[in-house]
Amino acid sequence: MSLILKNVSKTFVGKKAVDNISLTLEKPGVYGLLGTNGAGKTTTIRMLLGIIKKDSGEITWKGKAVDRKNVRFGYLPEERGVYPKTKIVDQLMYFAELKGMKKDEAIKSINKWAKELKVEEYLEQPAEKLSKGNQQKIQFMTAIIHDPELVVLDEPFSGLDPVNTEILKNIIINLVKNGKYVIMSAHQMATIEEFCSDILILNKGKTVLQGNLKEIKETYPANRVEVDVKQDITSHIKELGLEIENEANNNYIIKLTDEEKAHELLNKLITNGIKVDKFEIKKPTLNDIFIEKVGE
Repeated sequence: MSLILKNVSKTFVGKKAVDNISLTLEKPGVYGLLGTNGAGKTTTIRMLLGIIKKDSGEITWKGKAVDRKNVRFGYLPEERGVYPKTKIVDQLMYFAELKGMKKDEAIKSINKWAKELKVEEYLEQPAEKLSKGNQQKIQFMTAIIHDPELVVLDEPFSGLDPVNTEILKNIIINLVKNGKYVIMSAHQMATIEEFCSDILILNKGKTVLQGNLKEIKETYPANRVEVDVKQDITSHIKELGLEIENEANNNYIIKLTDEEKAHELLNKLITNGIKVDKFEIKKPTLNDIFIEKVGE
């Protein structure tokens, strides 16, 4: 076990921002920390990184109490911040030196990550000349430039286009392959679902759901079926009293309250000679589960 939070709480001016939460990261991977705005995610992150003090509970890294001296961490905060008038390479060097890197070591790391993130051409430019997405990539570089053991990413894909999102996703995958522990907080549930094996959902400072995402989903009944055909099957769907959630180019997402209805639909389509290219009964998405738990 490497990172453990046990019964951790924090109160600000009479308001409990984090209320008795616990989590454990036992091996390298991506852990999802979710919640609505004001749920306590950022406070939790700042406590586990030693940026602010907890009121009660324990936070340990490799068996030792968390201290900024004994945890080599990288942090990409939700609040973005680059110096607009300063050259990118100078900013990166400044942050690298703050994290104890020697100059030649820092230059090597800057060049490596600039190449991977495809921002080499911007290193000699001031930050204000860069797009929002490229500024985001520079800030991500400041979080990982010193090869941290624990990486905390708060909304890492905010402002990125699909191409740059894919670049960042591949880097995060490689960080895990290289034995890094990653905590990710994001509002894009599909992204969390793609990356995270384990999640914790906070609501008003309290844990409302926690555990292995696959195991959590197995506890829910199927609630949708996806059908891909070559023709309009709306009438067949409505005959069974089913509701179409989405339809595009004869690809149907149909709501289910009873899985047997999905099998009835398949039999009806086959009986009527309709060729079915895809038929998939689906469990709830993380987005469904999140809304159920904190939607109120």
